[in-house]
Amino acid sequence: MNQKERALLLKKLHIKEDPLILFNIWDAGSAHALQEVGAKVIATGSWSVAAAHGYEDGEKLSLDLVLANLKRMIAKVNLPVTIDIEGGYGQTPAEVKETITKVIETGAVGINFEDQIIGSENLYSIEDQCKRIEAIQQVSEQTQIPIFINARTDVFFKTGSDNHNDSHLEEAIRRAHAYAASGANGFFVPGLRNVSYIEQLCKLSPIPVNVMILPDMPSIKQLAALGVARISYGPGPYCLVMDALKEAGRKIFSTAR
Repeated sequence: MNQKERALLLKKLHIKEDPLILFNIWDAGSAHALQEVGAKVIATGSWSVAAAHGYEDGEKLSLDLVLANLKRMIAKVNLPVTIDIEGGYGQTPAEVKETITKVIETGAVGINFEDQIIGSENLYSIEDQCKRIEAIQQVSEQTQIPIFINARTDVFFKTGSDNHNDSHLEEAIRRAHAYAASGANGFFVPGLRNVSYIEQLCKLSPIPVNVMILPDMPSIKQLAALGVARISYGPGPYCLVMDALKEAGRKIFSTAR
């Protein structure tokens, strides 16, 4: 498949009640491993990629390193690759446009693009974030690569799940409609666990809804029945691997004494 074909395939895989499962990876080795066991799409998680390079999340890893890592992953697999590009490594639409141009040139066919202002607890206004999404859509049209824009909102993520209420849901629905009108293809709501809110959002969002697996989340079958079209694991896979590595190391070091 060429890049455009991989982009079209990624879009087709977002189906309500039959969600695309993304077990997020961080480098070429982990990408290749998941391809071998049946992954349909390779997806990075920014937290995991940063941690694997010795950095904290929040665009602390340079864009050059992010792109170099992406290039190695794409060279190692023959699946669609979507990258968590955080806030686009820039605040203005022009800066975001420059970043996404490089991402597409590297070979990715999808992005996660968040509305939290990097280095802040605040979100971009709906108007400002829509301008940034429109800039990405312009790059997609110019390059003729229909990149999947998975618009992430941190409406739920920045507030503890016990404190989620109807106003959070209403804000998320407003953002889903605005982001879709600006060119977004999916709507990512990390931090949302409430079954009723997930179901309502899936019914009212004009674009496929993506949730992230967290402790005490409904099962994949339950999420599918609620209308979810994409399920991500975020930093979970990286933490699993690191925990297994540390446990194996403990056993080796303890027996060597």
